[in-house]
Amino acid sequence: MGRAPGLSVRLKFTLSYAGFLVLAGALALVAVGVFLLRQGWLQTNEEGAWKSNPVIDFVRDFAPTAAAVMVFLLVFGLLGGWVLAGRMLGPLARITNATRTAATGSLSHRIRMPGRQDEFRELADAFDAMLARLEAHVAEQQRFAANASHELRTPLAISKSLLDVARTDPSYDTGEVLDRLQAVNTRAIDLTEALLLLSRADRRSFTREQVDLSLLAEEATETLLPLAERNGVTIETRGDITPASGSPALLLQLTMNLVHNAIVHNLPGQGRVWVITGVHSGAVMLTVENTGEILPPHLVSTLTEPFQRGTERIHAHQAGVGLGLAIVTAITRAHDGTLTLTPRDTGGLRITVALPARTSPQS
Repeated sequence: MGRAPGLSVRLKFTLSYAGFLVLAGALALVAVGVFLLRQGWLQTNEEGAWKSNPVIDFVRDFAPTAAAVMVFLLVFGLLGGWVLAGRMLGPLARITNATRTAATGSLSHRIRMPGRQDEFRELADAFDAMLARLEAHVAEQQRFAANASHELRTPLAISKSLLDVARTDPSYDTGEVLDRLQAVNTRAIDLTEALLLLSRADRRSFTREQVDLSLLAEEATETLLPLAERNGVTIETRGDITPASGSPALLLQLTMNLVHNAIVHNLPGQGRVWVITGVHSGAVMLTVENTGEILPPHLVSTLTEPFQRGTERIHAHQAGVGLGLAIVTAITRAHDGTLTLTPRDTGGLRITVALPARTSPQS
């Protein structure tokens, strides 16, 4: 935004300081002059004679001294104000330089203002924290874009190879090509829809409604029950009415992802999944726990990253697109909640979603 040139803040501080000092000095001199003038009038009246005019004596004797004092105060105020303003505004100059550096795209720079806590240092610390968050966010977005491009390129490359083989080899089974193309295309569509859902959750472009997480848990369990039966996994759902506020569609997707993740990454033929809802300590809780292989903590900490599947937990025929828990994280964050992943001592994973509690509507 274009602005007309104006006085610098340092010059304004200097003029304000000097003006205040001169005004204070002038008031002090006036007070002294009035006092001396009054004393002269009293002395004249007590002597009963008008030896001379007190006002003329005051002007002749006191006015030159007062004028010299005013000039000194003006010069001292300007010089002292300029120095003091420079020292006071020094931290602001560092913040301004850091802002200009960040505007060029360099987010690694930090102010790191030394000294005791005050308003400027509080501003500098807040600015450093903002830069750290921006740098982490940009790095995450760049990593996500690179991973998404790689994931989308894979099915496209496979499709191209299949088409090339079918075109150059007339004896190749066309039905097999079509089946493989359909599978690859389905995977690409699933990945695209997952990316769109992830973007929608990050933008928070949804209308909040009252929703019961216990009903969503039951719906997700019923929908995924055939998958659980095929994998030999038993699902147990329990919990009271759990009122929350948010998008029913997104919260259902969150629950579906968690239950699907618990079914797929489980013990084959003898796995168990527990889906529990409730309100604890002023928060709405959804916990999905499953049996499975023993997971190291360093692997668990990476599972919410996009496309981080954890190869120890992947089945070749159920690999998914690698965005299940990333979508859960985005939806949880969009609903101002927290997501906690904890490896079970006996194997498997416990995932807890905590959302701000909302009072259920009165019937």
